Amino acid sequence: MLSYDAPVSVNGQTPTSKMVNMNINNLGPNPAPKKTTMTPVTPNNTIAKTNGHSSPAHHHIWLVTGPAGCGKSTVASHLATSLNLPYVEGDEFHPQANIEKMAAGIPLTDADRWDWLTVLREQALQKLSAGAEGVVVTCSALKRKYRDVIRVAPYYSHDVLLHFIYLHAPEEVLLERVGARQGHYMGANMVHSQFSILEPPTAEEQDVISIDVSKTMDAVVAEALSKVQQAVDESSR
Repeated sequence: MLSYDAPVSVNGQTPTSKMVNMNINNLGPNPAPKKTTMTPVTPNNTIAKTNGHSSPAHHHIWLVTGPAGCGKSTVASHLATSLNLPYVEGDEFHPQANIEKMAAGIPLTDADRWDWLTVLREQALQKLSAGAEGVVVTCSALKRKYRDVIRVAPYYSHDVLLHFIYLHAPEEVLLERVGARQGHYMGANMVHSQFSILEPPTAEEQDVISIDVSKTMDAVVAEALSKVQQAVDESSR
């Protein structure tokens, strides 16, 4: 049972109401997360110096989300390169059983995803603990409760700000893009299955940056970078 008496504001981010009194038993099997220790914040709201260099007061996790074909890897790679941040490709952390199911056109269940989501959360925190100012992660995060698993991260590292970059487009657009892929285990038939369970972020989820990817990819990555830089500027004020 993971519960909180009331929402707690973390660096300006308040957990959404569904995070309060969240019962992990409702989500399915999910091992207890390991507490990750981050560099302490000094009283003047800057990070204590490490090797003679001061770090920013906030560390950012940029979680690029959306269904198959929306361009998560392309956007995430562009952000990581432009901002000189480490990049965690979520698909690489699926267990082999999940990959085999998706390759066979079998949709993943909630139970298939819990361990994977926890691993991605821990991978992101480990990158920050190792000294990164931020980290970019790809994860479909199709349902609200999947996103809530990642939202636990700031509770263990209070200088962390979590942002979801939600990439979206009509199903037919993404079907066409996935159909043009070569050698990827995620087939076009998986796009429909993902849309069937997709829960787009609501206005209540205020940690989400939403981007329409129906336009050209050049326009998409430019918009994503601009909005990320804006969010960083706002957090430093």
